[in-house]
Amino acid sequence: MASKNQILIAVIGAGGVGKCFLSQLQALAARKPSPKLSLCYISTSRKALYNDDYSPINIDNALDALAASSKAPPSLTKVVEYLATAPAKVVLVDNTSSQDVAELYPLALKQGLSIVTPNKKAFSGSYQLWQDIFSAAATSGAKVYHESSVGAGLPVISTLKDLVDTGDSVTKIEGVFSGTMSFLFNSFAPTEGKGGQWSDEVKKAKTLGYTEPDPRDDLNGLDVARKLTILARLAGLPVESPTSFPVQSLIPKELESCTSGDDFLEKLPAFDQQMEDTKAEAEKAGKVVRFVGSIDVTANKVKVGLEMFDRAHPIAALKGSDNIISFYTKRYGNNPLIIQGAGAGGDVTAMGVTSDLIKVLSQIA
Repeated sequence: MASKNQILIAVIGAGGVGKCFLSQLQALAARKPSPKLSLCYISTSRKALYNDDYSPINIDNALDALAASSKAPPSLTKVVEYLATAPAKVVLVDNTSSQDVAELYPLALKQGLSIVTPNKKAFSGSYQLWQDIFSAAATSGAKVYHESSVGAGLPVISTLKDLVDTGDSVTKIEGVFSGTMSFLFNSFAPTEGKGGQWSDEVKKAKTLGYTEPDPRDDLNGLDVARKLTILARLAGLPVESPTSFPVQSLIPKELESCTSGDDFLEKLPAFDQQMEDTKAEAEKAGKVVRFVGSIDVTANKVKVGLEMFDRAHPIAALKGSDNIISFYTKRYGNNPLIIQGAGAGGDVTAMGVTSDLIKVLSQIA
């Protein structure tokens, strides 16, 4: 039997973020011996590691033990059943981007399992799922935190919640929400110097690991649209889905049907002139072009796409793959509250997840 002062941790997903999270969990468990954190379940899409009697899995070599495991993961509903009958409180850490796992949150929360996750799909899917997640948590008292679903480890969601919960009126949210798009435009249309050809910069971003394996998954704007959907909902707008507002895709129509990412990259140079024209138009006005998302709370409008900014504007002056999010509110007046920093990467994303776990522990332990 688990001791009273013990919290069981279940982890779904052991990829880039999952590995970084396990390493941070190991350090957290060593640093904070109370409550005692025990890993009771870990799985990938192909393998699982757990004991029927909930005895702890050694975090130090959990990944090796998982790789050597011959157990296939049970169905997601079976995982919830297993965790719901555990002899101690359980926090489920979903480090995937799986829609199937996201759809399971209401059931898990109803059964008293708290959830921390960077999974955007749970909070940017249908508005019904959003409502089901938070009403299930309210009914059971289980906690759900998802700081890393926007801006990786940057305190974007917690800041917005604090603004709203303390009665400030958020009028507008604007920013660069994608590390990939940030990198691309900072090198394609820098505030100083000429910048490279668009197709060359996309190839470079892929080589450096900034884009998805198929760069179209970044260039279609949907990743940014998901983040905007989450923030708009937290600001009080009942946005139905990431496709219910204007999202500008940077994929030329002719290349939408390419068979692969490599095929797309091969054909992209023929369309460089389109982006060159956009850059030249901005330069003519003494500005630079950036890919941004904006939420006009007052006018109930959300949009994602290219905008032009003065070179001195904080959004224009971003470096590397940094994110920047500006909150315009009644209290802050004309000077927005700005959050800026690394918005992508395994370590910083896992940091947001670990930070959420610490918040949950402070409430349930």
